[in-house]
Amino acid sequence: MSPYVLLIISISLFLGTSLTLFSNHWLMAWMGLEINTLAIIPMMTYPNHPRSTEAAIKYFLTQATASMLVMFAIIHNAWMTNQWTLLQMSNSTASVLMTLALAMKLGLAPFHFWVPEVTQGISLSSGAILLTWQKIAPTVLLYQISPTLNMKVLITLAFLSTMLGGWGGLNQTHLRKILAYSSIAHMGWMAIIMMINPTLALLNLLIYIIATLTLFLMLNFASVTKIKSLTNLWNKSAPMTMAILLTLLSLGGLPPLTGFMPKWLILQELASNDNIIMATLMALSALLNLFFYMRIIYASTLTMFPTINNSKIQWPYPQTKTINIIPTLTIISSLLLPLTPLFITLT
Repeated sequence: MSPYVLLIISISLFLGTSLTLFSNHWLMAWMGLEINTLAIIPMMTYPNHPRSTEAAIKYFLTQATASMLVMFAIIHNAWMTNQWTLLQMSNSTASVLMTLALAMKLGLAPFHFWVPEVTQGISLSSGAILLTWQKIAPTVLLYQISPTLNMKVLITLAFLSTMLGGWGGLNQTHLRKILAYSSIAHMGWMAIIMMINPTLALLNLLIYIIATLTLFLMLNFASVTKIKSLTNLWNKSAPMTMAILLTLLSLGGLPPLTGFMPKWLILQELASNDNIIMATLMALSALLNLFFYMRIIYASTLTMFPTINNSKIQWPYPQTKTINIIPTLTIISSLLLPLTPLFITLT
């Protein structure tokens, strides 16, 4: 892709998200979501391939449907309350419609079917943007209307997302599909706490984005898209296998890694709000995700790809991909648990 085209697309992505983040009017927020959607589609279709074109069309149709629902909710709310400001989503029907539309944009179950298919059809770099940056704008809108959300709807969406995100990833062999189902499950964790403690939902999103971005960068560095290809990763970069192990365990929410922090705080909040049953179910659903993370860890660190010759050392080609940011992101996504008291005071 031409650097000029890439620059324009990147600026448009940043502009669309910023417009949604800093707007106070529903139409401006809606325009930001639209700019975001239209900016990423050229990136998804590169390199040009029938699979990537199909993925881009699926993504466009889903996002267009969600945008239509968002606009319908905005107009219905304006009709009933005579208000266009973001913090005035006081009509219950409009609030439920907006929640469902943003759930479709985020890929929450039962509107999650597009996420694995689209992620599988595009490149690793486009997949990283789709599963990280594209989650920010809809989440911020949910954050801003959080006082008017319907808790029953959120619990249903969150529980379905964590369970289906866990079950869906169990049989997968493609890493992009596994990360897509991981994204669905993590969005479920974010949704269930959105009304009780919205700041904690943003913390969960931030840690998820850092860990997922780290994983995508490492897979892109190794040019790996299947689990069986990871078995030869120790040949390319032995430290990378340890970094993948730490990042995946952190995504799974195991202590003493960073990913344990948001899950611990969310379960604590649910328990203190008399949602013991949901807290138990959410904790159990995390085990499903942990299982397919462990499959990847087993393939990357504990197995060795069978070789037909006696030489197991790969020819040392010079690396063309930069890895400067990967160590920093690995440390952030793995070793921030001691800072939990600081995050508790912030939330």
